[in-house]
Amino acid sequence: MKGEKIDLNEPASVTLMDSKTSQLDDILKEKLDRAFHKETSKVIVHDIIKIACEHTPIDLAYAASRLPPDIRPVIYENLADLEAKIGFMVNTDSSTRVAIFRHISDAEAKKLIEYMPPDDAVAVLEDMSERRFRRVVDLLEVAKATRIKEIKKHQRNTAGRLMTNEFFAFPSEMTLGAAAAFIRDNPGIDLTRQIYVLNQAGELQGYVPARNLIINPSHVPLRQVMQPVLHKVLADTSREEVVDIVERYKLPALPVVNLEDFLVGVVTYEDVMEAIEDIADETIAQMAGTGENVREHESNWKRVLARAPWLVVTLFAGLVNVGVMSSLQSYDAGSLTFVLFFVPLITGLSGNIGIQCSTILVRSMATGGLSAGTKGEAIRKEMTIGVSTGIIFGVLAGLLVWSLDLIGFSGIEINPAVVGVIVGAGLWGACLASTSLGVFSPLFFARIGVDPAIAAGPIVTAINDFLSMSIYFLIAMGLNALLL
Repeated sequence: MKGEKIDLNEPASVTLMDSKTSQLDDILKEKLDRAFHKETSKVIVHDIIKIACEHTPIDLAYAASRLPPDIRPVIYENLADLEAKIGFMVNTDSSTRVAIFRHISDAEAKKLIEYMPPDDAVAVLEDMSERRFRRVVDLLEVAKATRIKEIKKHQRNTAGRLMTNEFFAFPSEMTLGAAAAFIRDNPGIDLTRQIYVLNQAGELQGYVPARNLIINPSHVPLRQVMQPVLHKVLADTSREEVVDIVERYKLPALPVVNLEDFLVGVVTYEDVMEAIEDIADETIAQMAGTGENVREHESNWKRVLARAPWLVVTLFAGLVNVGVMSSLQSYDAGSLTFVLFFVPLITGLSGNIGIQCSTILVRSMATGGLSAGTKGEAIRKEMTIGVSTGIIFGVLAGLLVWSLDLIGFSGIEINPAVVGVIVGAGLWGACLASTSLGVFSPLFFARIGVDPAIAAGPIVTAINDFLSMSIYFLIAMGLNALLL
């Protein structure tokens, strides 16, 4: 592996699980593993330094999250300079930052934080205890500490937490030349793609794209080249709404204002991309019925504990299902006894139909395709599809049950046509119940302020098993009384 390099620009057909970056992560992890002798617990510092020089801090940040926590600070200590350490801390995961903060002093943490943008600093400092956070922030200069505290006071998953409060905003009468000179004198502020324009009262009036500072004469005032701000949000706006606005209108930056229309921060496109990743992680975890962070490399025992609470619901729901099935023992043997064999078919097929309906609706909610005006149409469409699917597969299942006896396979002692009708009608009823649950549960969860992605999780799956099986048995008992 020595001297091996990966050309990330080389055209190749790779899968999601085998991308160029994942190959790079594997190679880098193998190099780091060799530099750390697990048998002797000896770290070859020379090799660590060489690896740190050969790879970017971002690649090292991703690779470090796959290593034992005790050697992650070693990688950090051997990075080239402060800028590399900042890039590493911003891009690595929470558990790595926790390990490094345990290793470094408050003075070194302060040195890192003072050169970070405030929004990145807040994200990094969240991995400290509250007491140490206050201690480190008190070491910073007053202006920097104030900006960090201003962002941290906002609730999580809001525009106030996503925004940066370091930006350029000038009076409308200022000239382009004066604005450009001020920007040159403040190189520490990264956000220069949009320059915001304020009126005499300090209210947001418009913005000037950075390109206009170059193509227009320096004596032109900002008000003559500014463009109107069509989209802005309050600090307590949810991150989902921020993502929706930025994605829909393809905004490079979204202003955040207070109730008086004073500019308090800006959400950049990079901030939105990180929010999208977080939302996707949380949604996938909720759909899987687990509270674990899918990007964290935690121990198997912690993963078991994260998944167990959700599965307890499934356990108790299964016991309820057993009670429902055992209730049939009070009836005579025959067709009702035989329909018990089709319970896995009923719960499996109806469950998949319900999950398909709920997934489609959750996706429409997430992409903004479901509004108050289109909600009724979406419900009718999914219910129609679910009912039609139930009829098709109900008829198909009934015919298959009937045909099994014709070829001498099932060994049914009663009229196979009757059993076919019972199974087919019961399957249709179960599919109707699961479709209703799959359609209305996301809407219900969204109404009460819970992420509708939970509608595809173990709770709703367990409820669907109980509901579809109960409907199936009720139809079976009713038709059994009528037909036999």
